[in-house]
Amino acid sequence: MMTGTPQPEENDWVESAREEIKGMARQGMKHPSTPPVLTGAAIGAVAAAVLPLVSWPIGLAAGAVYALHTRIKK
Repeated sequence: MMTGTPQPEENDWVESAREEIKGMARQGMKHPSTPPVLTGAAIGAVAAAVLPLVSWPIGLAAGAVYALHTRIKK
C-alpha cells in the first residue's frame, strides 16, 4: 500500500542521484559519471529517432536517466 511517504531506499536513491548530478555539474567531463550518462543520452536519442511514437528529447532524457540509475546502483 502506498502511503505517500518515501521509503528509506527511495530517499537513498534520490539523494545519491542528487549528489551525482551536483558533482557532474561542478566537474563537467572530469566527473566519472558524466561520460556514461552522456553516452546513455545519445543512445536514447538515437533509439527515439528510430521509434515512431517517441521524440528524440524524450529518448535523450530516458537514456540519461537510465544510465544515471545504472551508475548509482553499482
